[in-house]
Amino acid sequence: MTGYVTALVMCAVTVGAIVYLLRSRRIREKYAAAWILLAGAVVVVGAIPSVLARLADLLGVETPVNLLFLVSGVVLLIVCVQFSVEISQLEEETRTLAEEVALLRLDVEQLRGPRTPAGDDTGLPPGRTG
Repeated sequence: MTGYVTALVMCAVTVGAIVYLLRSRRIREKYAAAWILLAGAVVVVGAIPSVLARLADLLGVETPVNLLFLVSGVVLLIVCVQFSVEISQLEEETRTLAEEVALLRLDVEQLRGPRTPAGDDTGLPPGRTG
């Protein structure tokens, strides 16, 4: 099997996996669309290898493979930055939610009144057993 056929088969497998993840709601639509577009670009390059050669000539890149590695590196960099931004936002949301839960817990404890005697983890009134 040539490298182009292997790329086409891998793209078909990737698209199938992305569709499965999308249908099972394990990946969001915006990520699925990005991966399917990327797989589509690889299909074009795999089906018509001269596209990559022409693009390399147009951009002044010596070898088409070098252009492919450059584009791959840029795509990975973009994915990493995007995930870093989203992880930072999620950490902030998690911290905010944890603080809100702590404040709500304090409000509930204040509304309940005095706590049970120390060492009694049953939550039952003193003298009662479960």
